[in-house]
Amino acid sequence: MIKTLIVGVIVFLVATFPATWLLMLFLGNLGLGLGYWGTLPLGILVSVLLSGSSAPIYVSSRG
Repeated sequence: MIKTLIVGVIVFLVATFPATWLLMLFLGNLGLGLGYWGTLPLGILVSVLLSGSSAPIYVSSRG
């Protein structure tokens, strides 16, 4: 169970890294000195929003 948790955390950090890194670049240009851990919560939100918006839409035929 511990190994699964550690692997899950590593996969989570790798999956959210691109959005977090791009936010660090953007916020750095605005003059905010945020590092990876400061930008991670916003990176998580952006990752979830991007994955939700790119997911296929299923329409139920029941009605």
